[in-house]
Amino acid sequence: MMKIKTAVIGAAGYTGGELLRLLLHHPQVEIHYIHSNSQKGKSLEEVHPDLIGDSDLTFTDQISTIGLDAVFLCLPHGETKPFLDSHSFPEETVIIDLSTDFRNESNGFVYGLPEVNRPKIQGAKKIANPGCFATGIQLALAPAIAAGLTKNHPLHITGITGSTGAGKKLSETTHFSQRTSNVSVYKLFTHQHLKEIKQTFGQLNQTATNELLFVPYRGNFSRGIWVTAYFAYEGSLDEAYNTYESFYQDAPFTHVSRRDIDMKQAVNTNKCLIHLKQEAGQLIIYSSIDNLLKGASGQAVQNLNLAFGLDEKAGLTLKSIAF
Repeated sequence: MMKIKTAVIGAAGYTGGELLRLLLHHPQVEIHYIHSNSQKGKSLEEVHPDLIGDSDLTFTDQISTIGLDAVFLCLPHGETKPFLDSHSFPEETVIIDLSTDFRNESNGFVYGLPEVNRPKIQGAKKIANPGCFATGIQLALAPAIAAGLTKNHPLHITGITGSTGAGKKLSETTHFSQRTSNVSVYKLFTHQHLKEIKQTFGQLNQTATNELLFVPYRGNFSRGIWVTAYFAYEGSLDEAYNTYESFYQDAPFTHVSRRDIDMKQAVNTNKCLIHLKQEAGQLIIYSSIDNLLKGASGQAVQNLNLAFGLDEKAGLTLKSIAF
């Protein structure tokens, strides 16, 4: 069986490391090279100690655009566009970008949320991977938006994310002394992921003009996202569950549970778990994902599988940490 020759550009960070972990064990992928300007010459396990013994790959600062079937771009936000302006890949190379640069579907990119855009992703050559909070929020609300359950009510959303969501580079808000035994709010109602969320909701339902009132929290844990969303709702809980289960009936990683869920069930997997409640005239939706997997690298591999016509779950059969 022919292997998909891939490269990871900007592979030294958390998303790059998780992507390499997945690709090294993907049955139909061969990693051609791993790139990092800051870590050139270092072995894989020097930069990602969790991958000790898995590969003898070494980081390079050289970019080769020839001989690749797919390339993953794990560059900082704002750096992908200038990178592609200065590096030309063959038209047949599939480009999967994990930054914000093309999530508005400019320059021929398809927005890579499989549960909504699967037909567009299949066979696509340019895919913009969604943001982590954007994934958790969109999957929590997409069925309700598409079915018109939200009408034009404000959508109240809270979300808490682990420290890995801020990247590998240390900052005051990711330092252990600041993060541990602590919770804080940031980017109140202005989070950058709101743009892509509104874009998707507008595509799902052109009449949806819901205000998104999003309160993001920094959590005192390493990885995972928990989202709670709610809006005024007059239907029954069974009707809501039927809407959600129908919407996700062909989604192999998004699971609607009629039992309570918790975040640990999703961490270390490419799953999104969803649970619904009805209280005080509101429909409440809980969703949980791993910010580095379904919120980044796992979803990128899912998009690779779709683009190449593979089993959507290839290389993504992962068990949650659970305990």
